[in-house]
Amino acid sequence: MAARPLVAVYTSAKDKVEHHVPLPGVFTAPVRPDLVKEVHSKMNKNHRQPYAVSKYAGAQTSAESWGTGRAVARIPRVPGGGTHRAGQGAFGNMCRGGRMFAPTKIWRRWHRKVNLNEKRYAMVSALAATAIPSLVLARGHRIEAVPEIPLVVDNKVIDSLDKTKKAIALLKSLDAFADVDKAKDSYKIRTGAGKARNRRYTHRNLIGVELCSVSRLNLLQLAPGGHLGRFVIWTKDAFEELDALYGSQRKVSSLKSDFRLPRPLLTNPDLSRIINSTEVQSALRATKKTQKKTTRKNPLKNLGSLIKLNPYAKTIRRREAVKRDKAAKKKSQVAEKKLKGEKVTTAPKISTKLKAKLRQERKKFYETLLSA
Repeated sequence: MAARPLVAVYTSAKDKVEHHVPLPGVFTAPVRPDLVKEVHSKMNKNHRQPYAVSKYAGAQTSAESWGTGRAVARIPRVPGGGTHRAGQGAFGNMCRGGRMFAPTKIWRRWHRKVNLNEKRYAMVSALAATAIPSLVLARGHRIEAVPEIPLVVDNKVIDSLDKTKKAIALLKSLDAFADVDKAKDSYKIRTGAGKARNRRYTHRNLIGVELCSVSRLNLLQLAPGGHLGRFVIWTKDAFEELDALYGSQRKVSSLKSDFRLPRPLLTNPDLSRIINSTEVQSALRATKKTQKKTTRKNPLKNLGSLIKLNPYAKTIRRREAVKRDKAAKKKSQVAEKKLKGEKVTTAPKISTKLKAKLRQERKKFYETLLSA
């Protein structure tokens, strides 16, 4: 929201500012884009004209169905013969020349009623948005060189405008003509026969520039398409009239019955500053330290968890790896010797009888140690 106490009154961007006017209270109203979009959608439907197709359209034929047994669909078909039309489907919305599905009626609900307070709230939101340069720029207006937003012009300058060229000169002196240049993209040649009837172009004079009385401002003008932030140039008298029309936070409107400006839900919209303030932080509870849940791993499959349970497992694994490497190396050496035709000597195999004898001797040895 705009919160400057005074606004300058200009005759041109280069002239010295001599007068200042206080900022009306309507520019401090909360900006509600959701409400503006909803009200604009409803109001925009209220200028529609009812239309409908003829109730006889697509049904002016004596077509009848051929029934079953002829291997064709049961849609009504045009009687007769000798033409392409004979035997063609009729009536159905899928047929050529048939009726439309759910024909339009003039008793459709074309218009929408909007609550008065809702309209007024949307109106003051749209007015407040015209004083925020970031919203005006975001809407696409070229106001980079404009001296001030909201832009207020002296009444004498506006009253002297009786030609379009004078209006162009004023806009150029206020550095606001760049916005009119941008709107020239919508200057199109009319479609249809109107081109030959002295209506060649769809716009004339200053494209995108509208004049309106301050007492007859409309949401469809201030927020076209439901988008906030239209560039508005005010006269000094119209700017001062806003307080009487909409009132302020302390004073009720004198021209609208039972209307007071809506108050913002937050007096300070800087939420990060509020949250990080000492008053809020001192009342908050200390942050809890949460321990992460660890998943239990299978030591038979995971080496890390196996080493935690049995540190000697790492040595066993290493010995097994060394043993495998030696066996593989020895195997490769034997294979090379066989390829070269050299004699390969291998250790003699121990017989099963000898193994049993060695086992018995080892058992007797341990028994004598235990008995001693």
